[in-house]
Parts: sequence; structure tokens; C-alpha cells
Amino acid sequence: MSGFAAVAGAHPGGEAKSCRPVGPQPPTPPIVVDTQGRRFHVEWDPHAPVTALGQLVFFSQFLATAGLFSEWVRTCPLQFRSPNAPSITDLLGTITLSILSGQFRYSHVTALRADTVNPQGFGMTKVCSEDSVRRAFANADAQACARWQREALRNSWLPALQRPWVLDMDTTIKPIYGHQQGAEVGYNPHKPGRPSHSYHTLMVRNLRLVLDVEVRSGKQHASKHGAENLWRLWEELPAQCRPALVCGDAGFGNEALMAGCEARGQKYLFRLRQSLRVKQLVNFLMVRTGWKKALHNWEGMEGALQLDGWTSKRRVVVFRRQSRQRAEVDPDRSLDQPCLKLGKLTAQDCWEYQVLVTNLEDEVLGLCDLYRQRADIENAYDELKNQWGWGGFVTRDLKRCQIAARNVALVYNWWSLFVACAQPERGREAITSRPLLLAAVGRVTASGRQLTLRLTSTHAGAAEAQSLLTGLSLFLSSLGNAAEQLGHSQRWKRIWDRILAPWTRPRRLIPAASG
Repeated sequence: MSGFAAVAGAHPGGEAKSCRPVGPQPPTPPIVVDTQGRRFHVEWDPHAPVTALGQLVFFSQFLATAGLFSEWVRTCPLQFRSPNAPSITDLLGTITLSILSGQFRYSHVTALRADTVNPQGFGMTKVCSEDSVRRAFANADAQACARWQREALRNSWLPALQRPWVLDMDTTIKPIYGHQQGAEVGYNPHKPGRPSHSYHTLMVRNLRLVLDVEVRSGKQHASKHGAENLWRLWEELPAQCRPALVCGDAGFGNEALMAGCEARGQKYLFRLRQSLRVKQLVNFLMVRTGWKKALHNWEGMEGALQLDGWTSKRRVVVFRRQSRQRAEVDPDRSLDQPCLKLGKLTAQDCWEYQVLVTNLEDEVLGLCDLYRQRADIENAYDELKNQWGWGGFVTRDLKRCQIAARNVALVYNWWSLFVACAQPERGREAITSRPLLLAAVGRVTASGRQLTLRLTSTHAGAAEAQSLLTGLSLFLSSLGNAAEQLGHSQRWKRIWDRILAPWTRPRRLIPAASG
């Protein structure tokens, strides 16, 4: 009986409160690892002050010189009353490090918790937990957060708008795999039938900076749902900073948007959908002579068109070129007799075409080049969704999805400007710039009050990265050392002068001005 009680009467042990021993850890013996090449003796050193993102220190210097991060923290509307809550600097620094590292899930923040080097560059005391980051904005005022984030975005791109520029607008679809607010089945070309969110985005052409992004439900993908945010931004801009041209894809060539541009005296260039009346115009122009040569074998001819629902006739330009598929199928067939098959392009078609509507007075050649330059923005959307965090950071409520989208856009702008400042003559996407200018093994050594960061990069372009970052650091240091009286705004202006230098130099005549 007593033996049975001794076995069955004991309460089963629960989880240990802490599996990590307290106090200094004794060194563990090395582990012998035999590989195909040779034998390695592996030792663990969990307390060494090292980081895999050693070159991040230069990005921290860039933000500190311009005052971007400190101003973002200072104006944050969050207020925590709990003594256990993280500081605003630690919270926003963790968000910046997570986005900059290429993470797209809140759970990925755990990979940064042991980094004791890079948080010091942002003035942080620690890296926050994933739960702190996820819940930080749960009870925040949505309107206050929107004003705060829009002002931070504005500070990142406003100096660039002193010169003529082009505003590109588009909507991108983000598939949703959970039960999130606003996840509705709408237009989703890549995953039909999958609930999604729609991101209505405004960008600066060529510089590829996000002016603003608005997250809406999957059914609110049409251009009319982003028009309110467009005109809000347009009205807030100083008159001299408003865009020289507003450009958009086929979904934006509608009466409401064009009438709004005309009422404000705003120039626009939109592509038209292949509706019945548009096809009739193309049929009418295809048999006429007088087509003007444009770039890359395109030919253009203009006309006038008033679709149902339009309040007036508008200038329409039709561009065509010989179909590549048709040339491969039957290269001996003469193209003197046009055979246009309006609809989806097939191998039997002779021409491919696009139709633009505009209130510009430029020649056909210039209009063709202006619209072609919009292809660069499509690459920016792909970069934001696949290389940054627009494909993730999803929560159940739409408010935090909106806040996360603007946070990603802000860090993306900062990094794009940092890379442009390091090498103004060449643009780089994150898939190439982050491994080159961010990733490097860094080890910190302290001697007295002096910290030394030793960097080792495994990139083949390590010498180029060292040259670029050294030149950038000397430039940023000169702004503070040689001109100590300059405030953050004056330093930020001089940084922009360096970024825009390639765009302000005299160059050869091109068909159309770049935005």
C-alpha cells in the first residue's frame, strides 16, 4: 500500500520556471564535426558582442544626421502606462530592424533578440518581443497614427518635389490566408477566389519613393476608392511641389478621376480599357495613313473620343507595333493589310496596341516615352511585396495592417534614400543592396570609452561596399563637423542635393523628360 502511494500519490511535475541557469556559464567543450572536406571543432559563444548586420551602423549614421528616426520617435502618439511596457525608442527601433532585415512576420522578431550591437546605434536598450510589437498599436487612435505616419513619410520625400516630377498611382493586391478584417474576395489575378487586401499606392517616379499607401478590403480595389487619398495629398502639397503629371494604368482612365484633374488644372496620362468604343476608334485609325514613329518600333496616331459617361471629348493617342508572336509565326506575310484582332493577343495577330488618354500637348513621341517610364514603378511594387514586408505583418484588424503597411513604406523610403546617397549614379533593389551594404559580420571591442566595430563581409563586392560606405560616412560626418551650426533640416537638404545630383546635371536630349 505504501509502495503504491509512493508511486501514484506524487503530483506530476510541471514545466520548469526557467531552463536557463543563473550566473556565469562555464565554457562548453568543443564539438567535433566531421565534414566531407575536413574536421571542425565547434565552440559556442552566446555572449560575444557580434552581429550579422554589421554595416547597419552606417544606416544609423544616415538617420541620425538627417534626424529622421529621432523625429519619428518624438512625434509618436503611443503612450504606455504600464511600467513593464517597452519604451517608444525600443519599440520603433525593433520595428525598423525587423523590416530592414527583410522580415515579414511578427514572429520573425525573435531572430533579432540576441543582437546587442545594432540596437545601440538607434539609442535602444533592448530588442522588444514579438508580442510587444504586435500589440503595440492595438488600442492606438487610428487617426492620430495616420497623421503621424503621413508626416514621417512627407519628411522623407518632400525635398525632392521642388523640381518637376511625376506621380504614379496603382493598386496592388495582397492575398490573405486567415480570418482578417477586410479580407474579401475581389479582383485577384494571381490567386482567383482568394480573399485579399488592396493597397492603393502613390509613388514618385524614378526615385521610387512611396508618397502614401492606403489599405482597403479586397472588394475596394477600383481606382475610385483611392481617389480621396490622392486629392487629400494633392491639396496638402504646396503649389510649387504638386506633380507635373499624374500617371496611371487602365483602371484610372475614368471620368471621375479625369474630371478631378481637369478641375484642378492637373495634367494626366492614363491608359484606357479595351471597351467597344475604344476598339472602334482603333479600327478606324488602323486603316489610315500618317502614323508617327515612336520608340522601340511603336507607332502612334492621335484622335478624339467621348465614351459613355464622359462629359466631353478628350485627346486619345493610339500606339501600335508589330506583334512579336505574329512575326515568329509567319514572317513572310506582308503587313500592308492590317489584320487587327481586338481582344486577347494570339499568335495570329498582326499588331499589339495600347490606347492613352491625356490632356497633355506633347508630341506622340514624348507621350510614348512618358508612359514607358512607368514600367519602373511596377518593379517597385514587386520589390515592396516580395523583398520587403508588404507580403506580411498581418493582424486580425485592418487598422494594424494599415499601420504596418505605412511602417514598411517609411523604412523602404529611408533605405532607398540611403542607397541613393551612397551611390547616386546607380539604383539598387533590396535584393542586391542589402547583402552588399548591410550584411557583414561585426564584432565590437571596448577599450575605455571607445567602441571599435570590426567588420568582415563575405560578399564578392566587399571592397566596393567598403569604398561606398566610407565615402558616405565621411560626407555625413562633414555635415556635422564642418558646419556644426546646421540643424537637421539643413543637413537633410544637403543630403538631398547629393541624391539628386545625377538628375540635375546637363545631359543629352531625350524624347521625354523624366519625372
